[in-house]
Amino acid sequence: MVNTNVLSRIRLLQGDITTMEVDAIVNAANNDLILGGGVAGAIRIKGGPKIQEECNKIGTIKVGEASVTSAGNLKAKYIIHSASMSLGGWTTAQSLRDAVKNTLLKTEEYQIKTIAFPAIGTGIAGFAADECAKIMFDEIISYLSNKSHLEWLYLVLYDPKTYQIFKEHYDSLRV
Repeated sequence: MVNTNVLSRIRLLQGDITTMEVDAIVNAANNDLILGGGVAGAIRIKGGPKIQEECNKIGTIKVGEASVTSAGNLKAKYIIHSASMSLGGWTTAQSLRDAVKNTLLKTEEYQIKTIAFPAIGTGIAGFAADECAKIMFDEIISYLSNKSHLEWLYLVLYDPKTYQIFKEHYDSLRV
């Protein structure tokens, strides 16, 4: 059983991550930081060209790393680009684990108190949602169990099936 104080700081929502009013939203990114389709495409369309311009200035990062830009026209202050794959590649269990861990470390650096994650790697990158849920919860719980100033962590799942998979995993942690 997981510490209830840790679980109480995690919220699951079904919806569009780009509408979240949080300090940071997480982009399921490729390591070239090209905002193509999926979550990145929605961020590009709704956030405006400034985000891609900032990504271009950062350039390529290593798979498993994370970088930060402003959120352009979105309600969030920052976007943390969590690179779980190379452009045109696939997310692996290790790249997902590293990307989530490095994204969470960025919250300390930028003093982020509220953050919203998508199901990283489960769209274009082809990673299984059930394995994604397990890895993301493992990393999130490990991080929140240590001294962290994160107050709220939202998992914002776009489709009902992915939401249900994450909810079942979350519920299993409460027993």
